[in-house]
Parts: sequence; C-alpha cells; structure tokens
Amino acid sequence: MTDFTPFASLIGGALIGCAAVLLMAANGRIAGISGIVSALLPPAAREDCLPKVTFVAGLIISPILYQLATGETVVQTVSSNLVLMGAAGLLVGFGSVFGSGCTSGHGVCGVARLSWRSLAATLAFMAVAVVTVYVVRHVTGG
Repeated sequence: MTDFTPFASLIGGALIGCAAVLLMAANGRIAGISGIVSALLPPAAREDCLPKVTFVAGLIISPILYQLATGETVVQTVSSNLVLMGAAGLLVGFGSVFGSGCTSGHGVCGVARLSWRSLAATLAFMAVAVVTVYVVRHVTGG
C-alpha cells in the first residue's frame, strides 16, 4: 500500500516548480528531463553541456542530500524483473519521443505555460497511469 504524504508531496511539488522556474529564468530552458538528458548523449552532445550536466547531477545528488539532512532513508522500489524493466524503459523512451517531451516537460512546464499540446499530453499520460495502476493492483494482483 502506498503511504499518504500530503505535506511531503506539497513541499516536493513546490521544489520541482521552483527548479523549473529557475531553469527557465536562468537559461530560458524548459525543465524537460528527456530533452536535457538526450542533449547530453551523442550525436547531440556539445561543449556547452555544463548546465545540463549540473541539472542531471542535482537530480542524482538530491536524495543523498535529503538523507544527510533528515537522517531518513530514501526508499525507491524498482522491479527485479529485467524483462519488465526493459519493456518499461522502451515504452517510456518511445512515449517521450512520440509525445515530443516527457512528464516533467509537459506536466510541469507546459501546463504552467498554458500549452494546449502539453495539457493534452498530460491528460493522456495521467489516464494511462490510472489504468496501469488499476490493472496492476486489482487485475493482476501485483
């Protein structure tokens, strides 16, 4: 069962929003993780990648800093089923390319900019997420 954590979720959402605003204000860039990471990989990788590397490093380092600051263990559950993980990775990658962005780019930044395309993308991936959770929890018993 998933814990209900409204306060932590509110703080986390506010921090994500602040990071998105700071990135847009400082660099004029949307905080879309798939776009930032893909710009670091060949053939797109260029010499001006320090802001992107810093952004990704912040994503990796932040749970460690949280754990050091609070003493609480950060728990992330990941499936041990490699076939499932591979299929999920391919589907997420395909969805990011097909949808011209990811959940952070469309859901956080695009909706905040009142983009109709991002609103449609966000509604689509949220609907799929609801169906997926229902099927996994109530149909397959996962």
